[in-house]
Amino acid sequence: MAQKSGVGFIETMDCLPVSKLPEGPEWTYELKLDGYRLEAVRSEKEVTLYSRRQKMLNGRFGFIAKALQHLPAGTVVDGEIVALGPNGHADFYLLQKFRSAETQIIYYVFDILVHENRDLTRLPLSERRRILGEVVKPNEHVALSAVSDRSAAEMLKFAETHGVEGLIAKRADSVYQPGKRTGLWMKYRINLGQEFVVGGYIPGHLGVDSVVVGFIAAKALSMRHASALVSFPGPDARCSRRSDAWKLRNALS
Repeated sequence: MAQKSGVGFIETMDCLPVSKLPEGPEWTYELKLDGYRLEAVRSEKEVTLYSRRQKMLNGRFGFIAKALQHLPAGTVVDGEIVALGPNGHADFYLLQKFRSAETQIIYYVFDILVHENRDLTRLPLSERRRILGEVVKPNEHVALSAVSDRSAAEMLKFAETHGVEGLIAKRADSVYQPGKRTGLWMKYRINLGQEFVVGGYIPGHLGVDSVVVGFIAAKALSMRHASALVSFPGPDARCSRRSDAWKLRNALS
């Protein structure tokens, strides 16, 4: 009789935001994907998908769980689930339409934490990646996250040329530190823009006094953190001239 697997959710190791990419032979780079962090736990009976906050996601992404059935029992992998738009770039808003965008959704796996009940978190990342490449079988909905050992300058040039959101830098010798953000993994964002949804505005003698907007505050599946409302004083922060304020009011009316 097979021994029951005791694997379960492991807190994710997170990246430290930086304003400059680290350089050196000990660093490797991955593309920063605009999606949801997803951890897959393969027990004896099934594959369970978890968000970084341990919310079960099988109901939304059951096709991903099915695509990971080939994982051996007692295995835990970490990665990012993304939806690819027509241009081949990750599209976060398309990902939210998971019911209609199934064919465009892919789980990019970048780490393996447990393999056949063996804890791998204390192994260096380079060794975990080697094991990951032997365990995960890419298919329609599963892929391995590409890793490069090119220089930081070369990676930045590539990312900027191809419109990539940013880059992830990881030390090849880093162990997996659950629930921590130590700087062994770093993230560098290239596009610092923010998309907003206008929720309303307050008119004033210059046209617009303030605009109320909504924006994505955290890429969590929980709608509690999906949006937040903020107010920007129009004439001071956004409308430096009176004509701008009136143009904005006319556009919003």
